[in-house]
Amino acid sequence: MVAAVRGGAAQRAVARQFRVSLATVQYWVGRAAGRRLDRVDWRDRPAGPRRAPRRTDRALEDLVLTVRRELREGSDLGEFGAAAIRRELLARGTGPAPAVRTINRILERRGAFDAQRRVRRTPPPRGWYLPELAAARVDLDEFDIVCGLVIKDGPEVEVLTAIALHGGVIGAWPGTAQTAATARAALVAHWRAWGLPAYAQFDNDTRFQGPHQHPDVIGSVSRLCLSLGVVPVFAPPRETGFQAAIESLNGRWQAKVWARFQHESLAALQGQSARYVAACHARGAVRLEGAPPRRPFPADWRLDLRARPRGRLIYLRRTTAGGEAELLGRTFAVDALWPHRLVRCEVALDAQAIRFYALRRRAPEHQPLLNEVPYVLPQRRFRE
Repeated sequence: MVAAVRGGAAQRAVARQFRVSLATVQYWVGRAAGRRLDRVDWRDRPAGPRRAPRRTDRALEDLVLTVRRELREGSDLGEFGAAAIRRELLARGTGPAPAVRTINRILERRGAFDAQRRVRRTPPPRGWYLPELAAARVDLDEFDIVCGLVIKDGPEVEVLTAIALHGGVIGAWPGTAQTAATARAALVAHWRAWGLPAYAQFDNDTRFQGPHQHPDVIGSVSRLCLSLGVVPVFAPPRETGFQAAIESLNGRWQAKVWARFQHESLAALQGQSARYVAACHARGAVRLEGAPPRRPFPADWRLDLRARPRGRLIYLRRTTAGGEAELLGRTFAVDALWPHRLVRCEVALDAQAIRFYALRRRAPEHQPLLNEVPYVLPQRRFRE
């Protein structure tokens, strides 16, 4: 490039010829200014000194590694980390001992750490276990119950809470006792106001799922969802992450409503909770506008709990050592080669089948069908 410029070519033409920027050509022309080309130092190196001015001396680094090895092999405490190394250096009086952070950098630079650095993987998208939800084409409402709250000289309080995964719409209904009936009433009021989501997610509380002592039970809350075309989703027991949104709301509600004020009565608590919910909706109006659309609540809808359920239910489960999944009070064989793994169990009531799909957080887009088994919901009278 420099030879071409010195031969009379324009710098811009040389830049186009060598497919570099004009600044690059100008840099090397300036670097070779006034000297023969065979006497120019063409090595590309950053500006500044070759060695950091405050870098620890090599001899001190070697001493740190030696002390670490000696402590590892002969220390009575068995400690040979950065703090233990610094204490030993101070005890020996070998001069100014480096700080603990500096010792850690020395150990990392010299490859002396025993364990590998933890790999931080990209988290899966929100609602990754349901493909339509992960793609933000539909929305899901999560529901939960906060228990163990007591008003001073008053009743014990339980709070039914709700939050939309994408839209952020929240709800909170404090009461003296939450039952399946109060949960149904709250869901209807909430969905009349905001529209119907595609999915409604719950934990495995009997008030949501129905009694556990009998097999093949579909509770009244699930029947309500199915009658409105909303797919009930039940989170896996003892698993973290699936209920993260609603658990975060529970924490915020307790901090901003319950613990922030002295509530004289249940009515006062309900009023403060309603004001907090309204303020959250006002702040999150932009998020709500960008959320997936919801279906309008049917005007002529009436709940018939004794009607035979139709539609689809989803249970998120972790398989046993034998590759089996437990749902609806029964154990189903999924895949012997998929033990202790997450699965999405889709109960298709109309198709009379249960389909099991593999779930992996590392590959959320890959959810192959593992097995399909026939299932017929027994015909029997529903008792609430």
